[in-house]
Amino acid sequence: MKIRTGFGYDVHKLADGIPFWLGGIKIEHTKGAVGHSDADCLLHAICDALLGAAAKRDIGYWFPDNSDEFKGIDSKILLAKTCHIVREAGYEISNVDSTICLQKPKIKDYIPAMQTTIAEVMGLDVDDVSVKATTEEHLGFTGREEGIAAYATVLITGKIY
Repeated sequence: MKIRTGFGYDVHKLADGIPFWLGGIKIEHTKGAVGHSDADCLLHAICDALLGAAAKRDIGYWFPDNSDEFKGIDSKILLAKTCHIVREAGYEISNVDSTICLQKPKIKDYIPAMQTTIAEVMGLDVDDVSVKATTEEHLGFTGREEGIAAYATVLITGKIY
């Protein structure tokens, strides 16, 4: 069996009055992430990790941010399409480990819903999806509440051809 890992990273600016989507769920906050799609930073990082593990380029290659097709799209759709790309390449997705860097709002109470949503979209057990959160202690752009960052790693397995 072939085992591959992938790493993903995404950043989005935060702005007032925009819906805040994170981990596939809407979070109540005065700010939301700015982007071409719904700007779900966590799901984008997971997509990049999956695509990287399968050596299938990156999220911008498959879902360009200048395409009307993806304007305002729900990132759960992008994640489902990404999982399809990975599985079509002959791989199964084993697990996801992710970390969100965000000063506010505190999201610990939302994490179980994120895990459930991500697992459902990816066709995984909830136990195979880890979502963690941290602040950067008021340092950098996330600490100043100017933006959000997310990191993700994945493990995929497949046959040796």
